[in-house]
This record gives sequence, structure tokens and C-alpha cells, in this order.
Amino acid sequence: MSFLMRCPNCGERGAYEFRFGGEVNARPAPDASDAEWSAFLYARQNEAGAQREWWFHRAGCRKWFQAVRDTVSNTVERTFWPEAGSGPDSEETFQASEAEL
Repeated sequence: MSFLMRCPNCGERGAYEFRFGGEVNARPAPDASDAEWSAFLYARQNEAGAQREWWFHRAGCRKWFQAVRDTVSNTVERTFWPEAGSGPDSEETFQASEAEL
């Protein structure tokens, strides 16, 4: 099932231009236990309803952003740039390299 998503940089596009990056979760400290890292990497809430998620605009500006998506209706409620320090690279936005395709 396809849907539309609004990139904060490029505007509304088809979902096939994007890559799902998973639920937004707090990253453990570098010295966290193996159990904490395991939960961060593999455990998912997967709840029905609104969920905050990471998305990557692979066929556009190539930046990471966050979206609030209803997992029941598959509608995107809003999209936005992440807060500084919360991204996959600890920067507000991320310009991907060719190796990350």
C-alpha cells in the first residue's frame, strides 16, 4: 500500500521515494549494558496508532527526518527535522553517502 509523505525539504512525494528507518528510540550511553543495546537495536513497540519514526528521503534531498505516522490507517500526520543530537549521526540533518544506498 502506497501513501504520500511530506519531506520537510522537498514537499509531498510518493512513499516509494523514502526509506523507513524505524521507530524513534533513545540511544543508550556508550557504556550501557549489552541488554540495553540489544533492546535498542531489536526491541520494537509496534503499537497500533500514532508512532514517531525515522525516514530517509533516498530519491530526493537524501536527508533523514522524523514523521508521526498512524500505523492503523497508514497516514502521515506530520513530518519535521529531528532535534539536534537525536539523529542517526547526532546532527540535525544527515546527508547520506553513496555507500548508504
